[in-house]
Amino acid sequence: MVQFRRCSFCAPDKGTTLTTFKDLGLSEHVLSTLSSLGFETPTPIQAQAIPLVMEGHDLIGLAQTGTGKTAAFGLPMIEKMMADGKRPDPRNIRALILAPTRELVNQIADNLKGFVKKTPIKVVTVVGGASINKQSEQLARGTDILVATPGRLLDLVARKAVTLTQARYLVLDEADQMLDLGFIHDLRKISKLVPKNRQTLLFSATMPKAIAELAAEYLSTPKRVEVTPPGKAADKVEQYVHFVQGASQKTEILKKTLTENPDGRAMVFSRTKHGAEKLMKHLDHVGFSVASIHGNKSQGQRERALKAFRDGETRVLVATDVAARGIDIPGVTHVYNYDLPEVPDAYVHRIGRTARAGRDGIAIAFCAPDEIRLLRDIERLMNIEIEVASGEVPADRARPKGARGGNGARNASRPAGNGHNERRPRPQGGSDNVHRAERAAPSPFAGDDLLVGDNQQKKQHRKGQGPAAQAAHEQALAKRPGGNRNGRPGQKQGEWRNRNHGGANQNREATGPGAHTQRKRANGQRRDEA
Repeated sequence: MVQFRRCSFCAPDKGTTLTTFKDLGLSEHVLSTLSSLGFETPTPIQAQAIPLVMEGHDLIGLAQTGTGKTAAFGLPMIEKMMADGKRPDPRNIRALILAPTRELVNQIADNLKGFVKKTPIKVVTVVGGASINKQSEQLARGTDILVATPGRLLDLVARKAVTLTQARYLVLDEADQMLDLGFIHDLRKISKLVPKNRQTLLFSATMPKAIAELAAEYLSTPKRVEVTPPGKAADKVEQYVHFVQGASQKTEILKKTLTENPDGRAMVFSRTKHGAEKLMKHLDHVGFSVASIHGNKSQGQRERALKAFRDGETRVLVATDVAARGIDIPGVTHVYNYDLPEVPDAYVHRIGRTARAGRDGIAIAFCAPDEIRLLRDIERLMNIEIEVASGEVPADRARPKGARGGNGARNASRPAGNGHNERRPRPQGGSDNVHRAERAAPSPFAGDDLLVGDNQQKKQHRKGQGPAAQAAHEQALAKRPGGNRNGRPGQKQGEWRNRNHGGANQNREATGPGAHTQRKRANGQRRDEA
C-alpha cells in the first residue's frame, strides 16, 4: 500500500513563501511565456505541485476543476523536457497525458500549446470521433507531449501508429472520472506499455478508495498535495434548490430564470443524452439561444457548440456530465441542475463550471419528489443544507440522526433504488409487470409534456400492432398458468432467471427493485464518453 506523505509547502529556502512563479524555480524563458499569457501569481495547487514535480517526485494532487492543474503539471514537465533536449523517435512520445473526455483533452492541449510557444516541443491530441488516419500521420514523426483519451490511444497502439517505450512522464488527469466511466482496464493496459522508470502524476477532484488503489498500482512513494477538501464547492458559488411537484415545473422555472437574466451565460445539466437534446430543442423552439453537448454528438458538433458558447453566440448550453469536467469558460454565471446527478460528486463538478477565476456564480437545482434521496446525498457530501428558493420542503429531506451505527450505517452505504435506507417488499407472482411499471414511471426528461403537444397521450397497444391484435395478445396471456407474463411461476426474492427460458434460477449479486435501474444508468453514463 502506498504511504501518502503530505507536503507542508515545499519552499526553496526555509521561511520563504512561494508567491510568484519565479520563486518556483522556473526558467526565464518559461517566465517570459507566462507573463505574455497573463499569468502573474501561481494558484495554491501550482505553488505546491510545481516544486515537487521539478524534484522528480511522483505526485497525487487533489483539487477541484478550475484551480490551475494543467499548469501545475505542464509547466515543470515542459521545463524538464527543455533541459533534457532529446527528440522522440518516429511513432514514439516523451510524455503522455490521459484525460476522460474529448473536451478536456482539447482544453489541456490548448493550454500546453500556449506554454510551449517558441520552443521545439510538439503537442498532439488523439480523441475518439476524429479521423484516426489523420492522427496516425501526426504521430508518424514522433511527439513530445501526447494528450489522449484512453480508448483512442489503445486503438492507435493496436495499429502500431504509436509506441510508448520512450515516455518518461505519465499524467492521469481527472482520474476519478476515468474510473467512473469504466476506463480502469484501459489504464492498466496503458501502464504496462509505459516504462517503469517514469514519473507519474495523478490528479483527481475526489479521493475514493478506488483512486487510492490506483495510486498504489501506478505511483512510487508519491507526495500528496491537497488544496480543496473533496466535496467542497467553490466558495463564491451561491446555491439554491427549487422543490417542484411536477415534471413540467422544472422547465417553467428554468425558462423564467433564464428570461430574468438576459445577460447571463448558463449551463444546464441533464442526466441523459436524450433528455439533454429534447430540452435543448424545446428551449430553442421558445426563442432561447441554446446549444447542446453530449455523447450522441459528433466531435465536430461538440466543438462547434463549445465555440459558439465561448464566443457568446449562444448563451445557454445544455450538457450531460461528460462535459462537466472539460469545459473551462470563465464567463459562466449560472449552473442549473435540471436533473440531480446519481453520484453526489458529480454535483460538485457541475457547479464548478461557474465562479471560476475568482468570479461569483449561482448554482440552481431542481428537486422532484423522486430526487429527495439524491439531494440528501449531495448535502451530506458537502456538509451543508442548500438554501430553498421555492417550493414546499418535504418532511423527509433530512436523514434521521439515528441512521449512523448498526444496521443504519450499513444501509447508508448500500446503493438503493427508491429509498436510501428503506427496502420495499418485492412483489410476488406477476412481478415482471409490476417492476416494469415502476421502472417506467419517472420520465428522463421533465419537459416531455411541453414538447409532445397534442400527442401527449401515449399509445396503449404494443408497438407495430393495432388494438385488435393487442386484445388477442392479452387474452392469450390470461390463459397461461400462474398469471405471469412469461407463463412461469413468480420468482423468489434474490433470484433471477437465465436467458435460456428453461426456468432455471441463478443467484445474482444485485437484488431489489432499484439495482437494475442503477446498472442501466451506470452503463449509460459510461457510453456517454464515446
